[in-house]
Amino acid sequence: MPLTPTARVSLSLIALALACLLLGDFEISTHAPWQALGRLFMGLVQPDLSRVDFLGEAILRTLAFAFVGVGLGAGAGFLLALAFQHLWVRTFCAFIRAIHELFWALIFLQSFGLHPITGVLAIAIPYAGIFAKVYAEILDETDPEPTRTLPHRVGRFSALIYSRISQAWPHLVSYTSYRLECGLRSSAVIGFVGMPTLGFHLAGAFAQGHYNTVGALLILFYLLIGTLRFWVRPRLLPLYLIVAPFCLGTGLPIMWSNVSRFFTQDIVPAPLRQGEGIEGLLPWLGELMLNQALPGIWNTLLLTQIALALTGILAMALFPLISRHFTGKLSVTCGHVILVVMRATPEYLLAFILLQLWGPSMLPAVVALALHNGGIIGHLVGRRSNAIQLRQDAPKGFNRYAYEITPRVYGPFMGLLFYRWEIIMRETAILGILGIATLGFYVDSAIQEIRFDRAILLILITALLNIGVDILARRLRAHLRLRHSINRKHC
Repeated sequence: MPLTPTARVSLSLIALALACLLLGDFEISTHAPWQALGRLFMGLVQPDLSRVDFLGEAILRTLAFAFVGVGLGAGAGFLLALAFQHLWVRTFCAFIRAIHELFWALIFLQSFGLHPITGVLAIAIPYAGIFAKVYAEILDETDPEPTRTLPHRVGRFSALIYSRISQAWPHLVSYTSYRLECGLRSSAVIGFVGMPTLGFHLAGAFAQGHYNTVGALLILFYLLIGTLRFWVRPRLLPLYLIVAPFCLGTGLPIMWSNVSRFFTQDIVPAPLRQGEGIEGLLPWLGELMLNQALPGIWNTLLLTQIALALTGILAMALFPLISRHFTGKLSVTCGHVILVVMRATPEYLLAFILLQLWGPSMLPAVVALALHNGGIIGHLVGRRSNAIQLRQDAPKGFNRYAYEITPRVYGPFMGLLFYRWEIIMRETAILGILGIATLGFYVDSAIQEIRFDRAILLILITALLNIGVDILARRLRAHLRLRHSINRKHC
């Protein structure tokens, strides 16, 4: 029996991941990894909530950066979405969203320093590109008929408001609320580069071995994400957006001379800055590509493909946890809790924790990427399976899973997996900051050595790599005729 195109692509991805697995480094180098894991578990079971002021400040700053960054990103993204039909707008949005928030934070740290504007822009800029793409898709899918029924004298702006935006408004609000959850994760993560959010305090607590404080911070973060739909209401959002800027703090003053020097001198390639011209630039580029860019690209692709395959396997194994066709109400509730914790934990945060437990290798990165993305996809596939109606004589157990449910959800599952491909690539690159030899490792090394010209070029290479993977994934979705409207449902 010949394989379907979807089956052939799936087997090819698994075969590629197995080949990459043979080339990767998955050694556990810590002396007592299980003891460290046990201490972390005890920290979660017995969290230290005594320092309420310290914990409260960490959460407050995390919320403030998320609200301001996502708010600015949504506003800019909406304006870009109105002009998204232009090629230059689509290209610009693809570029800014291809660069991870942490890379933006590292760039702005060199010019603005530890000022709130660094964290706000690090979130707002890539989110503007994401919002623009998704808002444009939502507006394009509105019914054009109301526009044709409007009087001819109605202006273009009024027609947009009363015909397209009025239809799309519930979807725009729903997606913006979801992006706020992603913004909270991004806000926590930028703390690892010095911003005063949850990640900053978490890194400090780990460094000092205060696992009870680590447990308290993680539990508060999970509660924050888990209760989001209860306290983030559309009518309260204006209040949050007004208050949030006053909760960012002041930070260090901006040295505008440093800003000017960074954007006019520091990021200019050294040979051009020193007057060597093209003759000096070409050897400089060759050395950078050979010793840093190519090894970084290789390891980034290697890690991405392994994480992509493991994500798919985990998602298909976990979605029955919340499917009514396999479990009862109590089991579904427990399954929801498990998947919420998995998808609520940022990949960078989880990789950081696992690196402390297992030591530096590709293993913590692969596990972190697979758990987070597998939790997201498993949750969405499980929800989709709940809409399936089975006949009364449908088989049970494994036969139900293999022959009744999986064939019906596999197409949307592959669409979700291909959508997450580019996101996994972005995260893989940034995990290099933790010491894994992906592109982020070489970016961070260049910044530590105050070679900003090298860092910027490596970040641009990362963006182009992400754009290339996104194009490949979109073409595969089109070739396999997979639905793409699900893209707006997830980060």
